[in-house]
Amino acid sequence: MIRVRDAGAADAAMVQEIHREAFGQDDEAALVAALLQDETAQPVLSLLAETDEGTVGHILFSAAGIAGRKAALLAPLAVRPACQRKGIGGALIAEGLTRLRADGVAAVFVFGDPAYYGRAGFGPAYARGMEPPHPVEESWRDAWQVAVFAPDFGSGRVGVAQSFDDPVLWQV
Repeated sequence: MIRVRDAGAADAAMVQEIHREAFGQDDEAALVAALLQDETAQPVLSLLAETDEGTVGHILFSAAGIAGRKAALLAPLAVRPACQRKGIGGALIAEGLTRLRADGVAAVFVFGDPAYYGRAGFGPAYARGMEPPHPVEESWRDAWQVAVFAPDFGSGRVGVAQSFDDPVLWQV
């Protein structure tokens, strides 16, 4: 059974550990730490997944938008390697999208695997005229995706938190 709960300040070390373990490096853990302190990323939605094996996953959504319309950016999502392919990432995404939609967020963006995020309701953002904060390589354009909750959301370049507004983060 997967339980999803809010992550708080007391969970900071656990969140860092999950990202380091999942990605095998410090980059994503450092990004999470920066986003949690970044006023331009607020409000953030930080969720943890727990199973009988302990705390096994984390997801972060930070503020984003187009022309003043309220949106969020999903990144990063991490699940401990031993617990991957068990529905934990999907449970975190589903809970996050449900909460954000209830909070009036009009769209959620992600830069990731189209097959994986497509199962959660994301689709091509470029096809809707929604551009990432920085250009991405042509071969990665399909990775820029959106789940739209408000059909009249609009189009344009997506604004993100300062911690995400680095062209290097948008290259693969």
